[in-house]
Amino acid sequence: MKTKFIVYLRVSTNKQGTNRKGEMGLGLEAQRSAVKTFVSSIGPDAEIIRELVEIESAKGGVQRPVLDEAIRECKAGGYCLCVAKLDRLSRNLHFITALQNSKVDFVACDTPHATPFLIHILVAVAEHERNMISSRTKAALEAARNRGVKFGNPRYGEAIPKANAAWKKLAADRNDVLRRMVAEVMEKTGLTKLTEVANALNLRGVKTNRNCQFTATQVHRLLN
Repeated sequence: MKTKFIVYLRVSTNKQGTNRKGEMGLGLEAQRSAVKTFVSSIGPDAEIIRELVEIESAKGGVQRPVLDEAIRECKAGGYCLCVAKLDRLSRNLHFITALQNSKVDFVACDTPHATPFLIHILVAVAEHERNMISSRTKAALEAARNRGVKFGNPRYGEAIPKANAAWKKLAADRNDVLRRMVAEVMEKTGLTKLTEVANALNLRGVKTNRNCQFTATQVHRLLN
């Protein structure tokens, strides 16, 4: 087995990917831990060249730009593609076949000694299981509708205004905190130009409400 790895981590939702503080979520941390344990077990010569993270639904099919990048790097450097679990790569049999035909070596930490034939079987079973679960879920929902079961929040009309009000309050509170930060930066540094203030906030690692870097326009909106 090759001892230089490009690690590919994937979760299906943003909630699994990062928490509100922008820190890596439990789904990715578990995968990262499994990969590190596996690579360490190979020996001192084993090395992780790069780690790539993708947040993408398994139902999305083959739209995996980060995985495509990982495969290209493996081809270019002769590295081995490493995933924590085989289902993190894909439950789609056609996708796995295409990957194997690309001649890129890959290993799943949960089945490190699996042959290409065994991998085909495992992925085929997982794909069948996913399709069966989907079919059973649709059938159960249809049966429930036929019995007159109504889905969703029965007080939806009341819930939406309350949710909007809560989000507005959170945004207003966050803006108050950011305004105090801007005032503090301007007072301590003597900066007056909005671009300079934005740069100072970015250097401190302060993010906007949408977790982006500050621009002069965003500083202007806060101050006004």
